[in-house]
Amino acid sequence: MTSEDVLNEKPPAADLRLPYGQDPNQFVDVRVPAGKGPHPVVFFIHGGYWRVKYDLTYAGHLCAALKKTGIATLNVEYRRVGNPGGGWPGTFEDIRSAYHALHEQNKESIAGLDLTRVCVAGHSAGGHLALCLAAFEKTVTKVLSLAGVLDLRRGWELHLGNDAVAAFLGGSPSDVPDHYREASPAERPVPQATQKLIHGTADESVPYEIGKSYAVSKKKSGENVELITLPEIGHFEIVDPGSAVWSKVQEVFHTLTRG
Repeated sequence: MTSEDVLNEKPPAADLRLPYGQDPNQFVDVRVPAGKGPHPVVFFIHGGYWRVKYDLTYAGHLCAALKKTGIATLNVEYRRVGNPGGGWPGTFEDIRSAYHALHEQNKESIAGLDLTRVCVAGHSAGGHLALCLAAFEKTVTKVLSLAGVLDLRRGWELHLGNDAVAAFLGGSPSDVPDHYREASPAERPVPQATQKLIHGTADESVPYEIGKSYAVSKKKSGENVELITLPEIGHFEIVDPGSAVWSKVQEVFHTLTRG
């Protein structure tokens, strides 16, 4: 068993699937812990280089594990590159719509949620979308990036995921400079949010340098950023509840949802 097996294994079923739009990819899988609550909430955004090839399934393992420890989760699906309307800005518009839907939902649709204790989190490309959401939505006050692609300009330079950034944004920084300025968390202020980044030094999908340079730059500008470095850890251990580092990751989720 390796941590990459979470990509192929079926997770425990969600409690509820709720649409937030008309497109088949506009929905969230909801998991709510047993007990009356109200329960803190993790709004989770999966990765996969923003491509249609990768969906929310693998993130179900993480969400199910958090449910067992008393945290409700919303695992967000969204239009991706390869879907009609996917890419920038459609993909991000979906994330914003899902976030708004969480705050507008009535108590009958999802009972027992404490919307004063919400952490927005994401893995890989989802980490990018989580920090981007915090840059645009000032009500996001707690955000966690798990090996996020937080600097899209650097991601383009490194040709991450066979030029995934160019496919997502529609070209190079010289082709679509506005898209890079709009979409890259490294180039947008996030003054209101507590930002925690977890990144392994052995990550071959999204190099550790991206998380480290983001943290250094944002701290210099006065933002509240903490980089949690995991030595010799790769890209998938941090989303695998069976890995040796999961307890550390889970602890950060609990810290950010205590209120």
